[in-house]
Amino acid sequence: MSSTDDDELVAVKDWWQRNGKPLVTGGLLAVIVVLGWQGWQRYQNNQAQGASALYQQLLETALTPSGQADAGRVAEIAGKLKSDFGGTAYAQYGSLFVAKVAVDTGKLDDAANELKSVTDKPANATLGEIARQRLARVLAAQNKAEDALKLLDGQADTSFAASREELRGDLLVQLGRTDDAYAAYKKAKAALSEEAAVGGLQMKLDDLAKGDA
Repeated sequence: MSSTDDDELVAVKDWWQRNGKPLVTGGLLAVIVVLGWQGWQRYQNNQAQGASALYQQLLETALTPSGQADAGRVAEIAGKLKSDFGGTAYAQYGSLFVAKVAVDTGKLDDAANELKSVTDKPANATLGEIARQRLARVLAAQNKAEDALKLLDGQADTSFAASREELRGDLLVQLGRTDDAYAAYKKAKAALSEEAAVGGLQMKLDDLAKGDA
């Protein structure tokens, strides 16, 4: 082997020492990242399927001759949803269902606590708004309309403007503030199409208008 060949071999070895190992390490890291991501995706899919199956079981507790959910079974499944999938959308939809069952059985404190667990840290904006409005209804039923109104303050999501303003109007009527209630109902109507605004909301507006006559 000539000195030139020796020099080239040394140069290759030197390059390998400087670049080869990092390239291999980087390649292995890339493979690990890809496999790890795929594993995470599978885990997430399995989690979603498990939560979905439990939520479906929760809904099926109401499939009784009376149409009333089995309270014991509800508590059992809802507890598992929270322990295994706490914080997920499925677990929080489960809380909405539990709150409905509590309202149906007159347990308003239980319903309020269940809904508050969602409003405190909603999985998404839609769940937060649904839970907030339902909690406001529960508070109103507990003669806490002022507290219910505070829940609606500062909320600006236009997707729920109509239901939120109608609810605000109902709370104001409960408090005897009919002028403010009428204004809230008008805002609710403005957020709806003409067809959708005909019905219960229009009747509320008409009733308050007659009261002013």
